[in-house]
Amino acid sequence: MEDTREIKVQAIDLTKNFGDLKVLDHISFQVKRGELVCVVGPTGCGKTTFLNLLTRLISPTSGELLIDGVPADPKIHNLACVFQEPSIYPWLTVEKNIALGLKLKKEKPEKIRERTDQIISLMGLEEFRNVLPKQLSVSSEQRVIIGRAFAMDPDLLLMDEPYGQMDIKMRYYLEDEVLRLWKELGTTIIFITHNIEEALYLSERIIILSNKPTTVKEELCVNLPHPRRIDDPEFLRLRKHVADQIKWWE
Repeated sequence: MEDTREIKVQAIDLTKNFGDLKVLDHISFQVKRGELVCVVGPTGCGKTTFLNLLTRLISPTSGELLIDGVPADPKIHNLACVFQEPSIYPWLTVEKNIALGLKLKKEKPEKIRERTDQIISLMGLEEFRNVLPKQLSVSSEQRVIIGRAFAMDPDLLLMDEPYGQMDIKMRYYLEDEVLRLWKELGTTIIFITHNIEEALYLSERIIILSNKPTTVKEELCVNLPHPRRIDDPEFLRLRKHVADQIKWWE
């Protein structure tokens, strides 16, 4: 079935050089509004540089990144990020952590209350609303961080290997939380991971990057219904295909 959603994010010939080293080489792709896209590639291919360009921490040597058809700009667009490193604020309660991004954006108090209540309810955090992070498990802390990012109703939510330190059981639990929020809220997500199973479990589409100088090697549609089973024959076939694609030595 053809995807008729409008284009939300568009990268056009993104290139990044550091001196004589070309890290990204004319990367182009599109992300539709409300799409969940995962990015995978071989170790050292430049995924961090790719992320830093998307968040506008660095500027491209050439090329453009557009959101809603205009150059991406943190002063204009609402960009939210979830990283592997803990970013919860230990002196704030769960409720205040989730509301923080909205307050920094100077949203109206009624919108802050409404959105915070919505996220707390969706994530089943009602009993922890007034609890400090030190009273939470590691997985609950990460749920709060995820909730804070979704609460901002971002133009683009970037997730950079947010479960890299988690065991496999906790990883699947938190991945299911992301899927539930994404389906409920319709957030546009780019999820960067080195874990092929994670990419296949989550995404509608996978962007496979090559080794440096990095290009888009393939864009793979994942036409499997959620929830997905990692022992499904089609899941296993796709996993092998992606693994073969990121072998830099072939």
